[in-house]
Amino acid sequence: MELRQLRAFEAVVAHRTVTDAANALGLAPSSVSEQVRALERSLGVALFDRGPKGMTLTPAGDRMRGWAGRLLRDADQARREVARERPVLRLGALESIAATHVPHVLARLAERRPGLRVDVQSEGARDRLLTAVAAGDLEAALLLDSGDGVGGLGFAAPSAPLDHLDLEPVPLVLVAAPDHPLAAAPLVAAGDLRGEKLLVNVPACSFRLAGDRLFGPAVERVMAGSVTVMAAWAERGLGVALLPEFAVRDRIAAGTLARLALDTPDLSLRLVWRADREALPGMREVLYAASG
Repeated sequence: MELRQLRAFEAVVAHRTVTDAANALGLAPSSVSEQVRALERSLGVALFDRGPKGMTLTPAGDRMRGWAGRLLRDADQARREVARERPVLRLGALESIAATHVPHVLARLAERRPGLRVDVQSEGARDRLLTAVAAGDLEAALLLDSGDGVGGLGFAAPSAPLDHLDLEPVPLVLVAAPDHPLAAAPLVAAGDLRGEKLLVNVPACSFRLAGDRLFGPAVERVMAGSVTVMAAWAERGLGVALLPEFAVRDRIAAGTLARLALDTPDLSLRLVWRADREALPGMREVLYAASG
């Protein structure tokens, strides 16, 4: 059993095809395929079922997944300690919060762990962040969620043993054009929005998931796009938008958007990591330093 075989195995698990795994590793597909087969020969079991839609883990492969991650992480930690390299925290973050919230986390880490190097990976898709954390490609990720467990907002979480810590609330506001009929209402209920157009992003968007819970099917969804696009369309009276308060604070203050008096639940800025990685030297300290 060799480290290069374990790396090939993990890449195929993450990407589901040899071709995509090879692209991620910068290797030829034939090389990745041979490394996986060599690992299977050394273990005497098949680790993957190979089908037209990709490669899926066998029961033995599923057991191997945990061991491969631990062995690779231990090898990497040994190399860093022997070489006296600066510890590295690979932190992922949603693009929607990378500019507004990540700098505060980085500042806290720099103050508490001045010898720590942080590599930040910004992603537009939450599932890619969670997959990277589950695979060990990221130590932790910052995303938006709610509820008691990862995915409480309504999205699917990987089967890996993920743990989380809520760092701070992220308030949501419902906004509309200043001349909207509900803009002057002292109190707005979800039922008052019946028949309105709710400007939304893709189905996986955190703000859309929150809106789905709040309004149900009574409000028509209109696909707009990013937070910036939704805010701009709302200014022009094309619909209402449920958005993070930090993203539209300036527009509300300038009077180009009106905040409707609807009681909206907060989301949480959530730090997510693999629970079985807390035993790595310094990991728990780093995670809680990030939490402030």
